[in-house]
Amino acid sequence: MAHILLVDDDSDVLEAFAALLRTRHHHVRTAGGGHEGLRSLGAGELPDVVVLDVDMPEMSGPAMAHQMLVHDAGQERIPIVLLSGRPDLAAIAARMGTPYAVPKIAAAEDFLGVVERALQERSAPASA
Repeated sequence: MAHILLVDDDSDVLEAFAALLRTRHHHVRTAGGGHEGLRSLGAGELPDVVVLDVDMPEMSGPAMAHQMLVHDAGQERIPIVLLSGRPDLAAIAARMGTPYAVPKIAAAEDFLGVVERALQERSAPASA
């Protein structure tokens, strides 16, 4: 069982992906945006992985990832799985230095597979 922080501004997406992760017996915390995600990171145990939507109002996923890096309190070592419907998701992941990205339209097993790989490899972003 892993501790996962899921950050997305769409409540339907949060519910669906949280339910999927819970089928694998993961403990899931959710946040409705980047600011809320950062507050969640600062309040308690750090998650084993952060699943992060790219496009969110107020604070984007890449902006939240950058704040995790500069905060420098262990957050910079957390693997980030990017989640998006954008066609340039692979390019965004490459710029952030994370090997973990999955389209929102991916099959459930593909999403879970990427999260499990991030949990096994534990590769934090090279640069956010």
